[in-house]
Amino acid sequence: MEIAYYILKELKKKGADDVVIEFSKDESSQIKFSNNKIVKTGSEILYNLGIFMVKDKRIVTTTLKDFNKKDADKVINNLIKFSKNVKPNLQYNGIAEGSFKYKEIKNGYDKNVLNMNEFDLVEKGINKVLEKVKRADGIFEKHVNENLLLTSNNVHAEDKATNLYFSIRAFASKEASGHMNSCSRMLSKLEVEQAAGKASEIAKQSLNPIPGTAGKYDVVFSYMPMAALLNEIMNAASIFEVEAGLSFLANKLNKKLGNFTLIDNGTLENGFNSSKFDSEGVPSQCNFVIKNGVLKTYLHNTSTAKRYKTKTTVNAGLIAPVPNNIILQGKKGNVFGIKRGLYITNVWYTRYQNHLTGDFSTIPRDGIFLIENGEITKSLKNLRVSENFNNIMKNISLVSKQNKQLKSWEANTPVITPEVLIKNVNITKPKL
Repeated sequence: MEIAYYILKELKKKGADDVVIEFSKDESSQIKFSNNKIVKTGSEILYNLGIFMVKDKRIVTTTLKDFNKKDADKVINNLIKFSKNVKPNLQYNGIAEGSFKYKEIKNGYDKNVLNMNEFDLVEKGINKVLEKVKRADGIFEKHVNENLLLTSNNVHAEDKATNLYFSIRAFASKEASGHMNSCSRMLSKLEVEQAAGKASEIAKQSLNPIPGTAGKYDVVFSYMPMAALLNEIMNAASIFEVEAGLSFLANKLNKKLGNFTLIDNGTLENGFNSSKFDSEGVPSQCNFVIKNGVLKTYLHNTSTAKRYKTKTTVNAGLIAPVPNNIILQGKKGNVFGIKRGLYITNVWYTRYQNHLTGDFSTIPRDGIFLIENGEITKSLKNLRVSENFNNIMKNISLVSKQNKQLKSWEANTPVITPEVLIKNVNITKPKL
């Protein structure tokens, strides 16, 4: 804290207009397991001090690795030096004015995490898989974070968090697998055995897959693929993506997109990415980004909000506004109550053909199933989703009653989502 205040004071002395300093301490541990056995463990403590400085609308950022006055002076001088060679960003409009009062995040920090038995937790997941199939692979991660935020506009904010992530893939054979994960701030809310049970159930049902047929299908997307799809939709709502020409939500403000609600909530109880404040120190809030199918707002920080004569949505990202916890709501019903369709339990390699129009493709992995008269009848393989995000949003029909909080390498932002029935999805055959 002493070094952070020193840097802030010295940069202001040297003429910086805006300064944001964020210090974090992360105590983490990780367990990897393969073929039912723990194969790797590790733990570390990472310290990071990030500096964002603006002088004459010239934006520079850096990090400080060694926390002493000598290295701090070197970084300060380099920031001022580098700023002279940076082109001014004439659209930059400053950071939030403090000071602020903050509310604690409910179920955001769990002291039970500090002394938990991580190996016992992993073993419970593995043993649950082995009740139905023969192999489990996966990872468990634990983080205990402390954060300090200082700005030149009278912000001093502190927060702490615990974060738990468990991911497991079950195998009934080389071609038959299932995947599920869970993330939580609280140990009691981490769904280890539930995730393992779901993964093993999918794997067992996936045995003896046959090649699928291309065509238009009503598709039930399970929790894992919905996390990936919802990340893409919410990322497209960032004003940074809109201005960069990378968003299929450009020019759609206040327009009807479908029949669902999409929320970004930085204050969510037990929300994996919940925080008392954003990267400018503004107290976190809940935003209805898409409400009853209508796009109500883009994600903004203070600077972009001023540019569009609106208010920050508290999603700084000092450079690019980012989501916190994505929540999907819709009309609840029996998503499997269809005459014929597909059940997709996971996807990977979601890639765009055109960001602006929303054309994309993604590859189903793990269990893919044919649904006939409301029942899963066959295990399928060799299919691809080739679609458009505007069509995906328009054709969201029903959502299941149960929600899960999860994230993945295809979905960096945590999602609270049900399983979702999407009508008329274009399914193609991949080139092998």
